[in-house]
Amino acid sequence: MVSIGRLAVGWRPFRPLAYFFVLAMSPALEARTEFLGGVRAELPLLLGVVPFGLIFGVLGLAAGLPGWAVVLSSSLIFGGSSQIVFAQLFGAAAPGAVIVATVGVVNLRHALYSAAIAAYLKALPWRWKLLLAYLLTDEAFAAGIGRLRDGPATAQRHWFLFGAGFTLWAGWQLSTLAGVLVGAAIPAGWSLDFSVALTFIALLVLGVHRRSDAWAALAAAATALLALGLPHKLGLLLAAAVGVACGVLLRRFDQGAA
Repeated sequence: MVSIGRLAVGWRPFRPLAYFFVLAMSPALEARTEFLGGVRAELPLLLGVVPFGLIFGVLGLAAGLPGWAVVLSSSLIFGGSSQIVFAQLFGAAAPGAVIVATVGVVNLRHALYSAAIAAYLKALPWRWKLLLAYLLTDEAFAAGIGRLRDGPATAQRHWFLFGAGFTLWAGWQLSTLAGVLVGAAIPAGWSLDFSVALTFIALLVLGVHRRSDAWAALAAAATALLALGLPHKLGLLLAAAVGVACGVLLRRFDQGAA
């Protein structure tokens, strides 16, 4: 498109029209470039997302959720760890209030992601902010924060985050659907619950960067073990609260050591 504009610029009568054409198309071309950049940044992360989605599809069915509800939860909740917790609590017949509160606590980290990118996207209209807030999850944040923080401050840079988030969303929906479709063919003796625990342990290890992170993880783990006998898996909610409180209290010592 730009080459056509350059050709027209050579014809003096058409120069004003050519300049207008190039200027009008530049934002669209920049948005497309940013979007594809976000897609390319997110694709490698799907190697871990797709198996997780398959596992959730199978576990959702095992917890007693109908197939349509498992797939719908991937659009409504759109968070792997919180969806696993939702399925486990539903299978344990936990009260609705406990399920909502626990899923909310697990998803609190998304508020931290939002705070981290708010300064880069403050000029966007609300329709864009709502869309990007919905798509902002762990992998989308990991793929997009480097571009927002270190890349050029262009007017179309939010398309990079949209490309990353949309790619993650599409991969998660398809992998969940695949898990639902093949769930009946997987023997119950495979014990996929254990693979989910291994996935969370891997995410935890990768997320520990400071002493306060390690102590918060240990405090949460100890609380979960001690509160294992609480009804409706309330120990999970209590462990999350203890871990967050411990991390906040000990963070000051990290800053003092620095």
